[in-house]
Amino acid sequence: MSGSPTSQESSAFDRDVVIVGGGPAGCTAGVFTARYDLDTVIFDRGRSSIQRCASLENFPGFPAGIDIETFYGLLHDHATAAGCEIVSDLVESLEREDGGFAVETQDGRRVTARRVVAATRYGGEYLRGLDDEAMFEAHEYDGGQQSRFDRRYADHDGTTPIEGLFVASPSREADRQAIVAAGRGARVALSLVEAARRDRGYPEPLTDRYDWVRRESELGDEWSDRDRWREHFDDRVPDDYDRSEDRLAELREQEIDRRLASYIPPDERERRAERGQRRLIEHIDDEIVLEAAREIEAGRRSSVEIPIDYEW
Repeated sequence: MSGSPTSQESSAFDRDVVIVGGGPAGCTAGVFTARYDLDTVIFDRGRSSIQRCASLENFPGFPAGIDIETFYGLLHDHATAAGCEIVSDLVESLEREDGGFAVETQDGRRVTARRVVAATRYGGEYLRGLDDEAMFEAHEYDGGQQSRFDRRYADHDGTTPIEGLFVASPSREADRQAIVAAGRGARVALSLVEAARRDRGYPEPLTDRYDWVRRESELGDEWSDRDRWREHFDDRVPDDYDRSEDRLAELREQEIDRRLASYIPPDERERRAERGQRRLIEHIDDEIVLEAAREIEAGRRSSVEIPIDYEW
């Protein structure tokens, strides 16, 4: 689902979004930003708290639990399918540069980005190059004083005093459970998308975005009409909107295209359902799939009624 005709916000930067951390928070954030057509890279190599777990038992959708290796694979597959690039490299430093950020990695990569999402539960030392001591706090450890990232630094929506820097983790709201971290990643990504829409010229009442896919039957005759959407859009434009009428018209038509594309017909819904289930099978061990198939076939054979002839 595209946010604009062009995939990159500004040619001044290598990427629209850099995400540091490829766990539940980082991958979820990446799914949302990439689906809005923001060019997103996720750096994932470091101390991962989720990979220290033995099994994930309380993430909805997995009633028998799920092993961490399969779960991590699903996270990365989803982020990649949404359009993210995942790079196995450790971010060592982050600095301001030309209205955005410059990211330096352990393997010698240097990437610039308009916006950055911090999504690593542990650490935060790479943020020191931003030179804001307010994001660090002193604490006692093993009889001495140490400094660590202040989990209260970001607001509830992930925004920070540094424009373009968003924090999903370390965060007081997201550090204890995978499902909470994933939700935090989504919330922060929506804040980032709102900022991107604001920069693109959307009026403030229209910066919010919902990433929904709906049944075409829910559209109705009234909302099938582009003029009805134009009216809805124009009603929310404030009187003090300061962009040109041509830019406003361009944004209006893009938004209508996006809204209408979110409604899908029954055949497309069925196609996506099958595609989704087949994609899940790719993450299941082949022997388990074959064993389940044999059990299904055996169940079908046993359910076939065998006619009995009582005539002797």
